[in-house]
Amino acid sequence: MLLKTLITFVFVAMVASLAAGAGFLIKDGGRSRRVLASLKLRVGLAALLMALLVYGFYIGDLGT
Repeated sequence: MLLKTLITFVFVAMVASLAAGAGFLIKDGGRSRRVLASLKLRVGLAALLMALLVYGFYIGDLGT
């Protein structure tokens, strides 16, 4: 159950980072480094999410 909660938290953080990046892009016009920082965070969260999913399927906590 902890793994599913962690996966949900990482996914919500990814969506929040996406929204923040879109806000930075609209507000700054793409001229600041905040958009890049948001993208870096989102890529890191995506890698973490993939690792958690692979781990969950490997140990049998996710799936059938």
